[in-house]
Amino acid sequence: METRPFEPKHLDKWKSNLDSCIRCGYCYEHCPVFKHTRWESDSPRAKLIILYGLLAGKLEPSTYIADKIFSCFHCGRCVAACSSGVPLIEVFTDAKRDFKGTAFEVSGTTSITNSDCAACLTCVRACPHEARDFINGKIVTDTVKCQSCGICIDICPNNAASSCLSYGTNSSALKNEIGNFLEKDTSKAIVFGCNWSYYPDFQSSKMDRAPSEYKILINMCGGRLEKTLILEPLLQNGWGVLVACCPDGDCEHDGNVKAKLHVKALRDLLGQMDINPERLQLVQIKHGDKAGFQKAIDTFMETINKLGPLKQ
Repeated sequence: METRPFEPKHLDKWKSNLDSCIRCGYCYEHCPVFKHTRWESDSPRAKLIILYGLLAGKLEPSTYIADKIFSCFHCGRCVAACSSGVPLIEVFTDAKRDFKGTAFEVSGTTSITNSDCAACLTCVRACPHEARDFINGKIVTDTVKCQSCGICIDICPNNAASSCLSYGTNSSALKNEIGNFLEKDTSKAIVFGCNWSYYPDFQSSKMDRAPSEYKILINMCGGRLEKTLILEPLLQNGWGVLVACCPDGDCEHDGNVKAKLHVKALRDLLGQMDINPERLQLVQIKHGDKAGFQKAIDTFMETINKLGPLKQ
């Protein structure tokens, strides 16, 4: 496939904004990629410095730099935290535009589709960002439009959609955390929280020091929770599962709608199996409502403690 040379024509307009960054570091406290790797080069402020180096001619374009820029979940937490008002997501998106079609373009956290694809086009129809298309008999992802929400990964019937870099947000990683936590004698429940709504807003609250009865696991979007993942805690002797998602109209990816459908279907299934459906609940919490989230967890745990352990 023919590639074009790298030219920062989209990125160039942001040069003055890159100067505005004061390197305070508020952004990296909230970045899920940095929280997973703990590498400074993965923090939003470091990405700005790298891009400035490109514009100033101090750095040459490379797949290493592109990989940093394409590794983003578009949660917008860095933008909300920036004390200088730098529109980081817009800057990174324009940088992607410049890398797209060059020899340095990478997938990063964007979704890809392997040869197991059945060409059912479900992912194309479901993508809220119009980032997937069917071209020449294959599903192609627009790496600029894709916001790494993972909805295509959840709905793919052949498990053909995936993300090259998940940074601990994929099902296998979350299942490992579930298993490790529920091995403890005091462990009872798993709480799934959405990164866009609840994290890192509660990082300094008492929820970050949650008692050993439950564990909060952060996923990138409620719509990314597969049914099998939601049931996993109950399969590993957990007492209950709480799924937290955005209020209606607040989710950029409509993931809350999908999460509600999943939980409703699974509650019906539990009822058919003579398992109390109250062991699986869903709550919708406004962004930043730490008190509301904690109250929902406390109420859920009261219910779970009354129900007692799930008999296998």
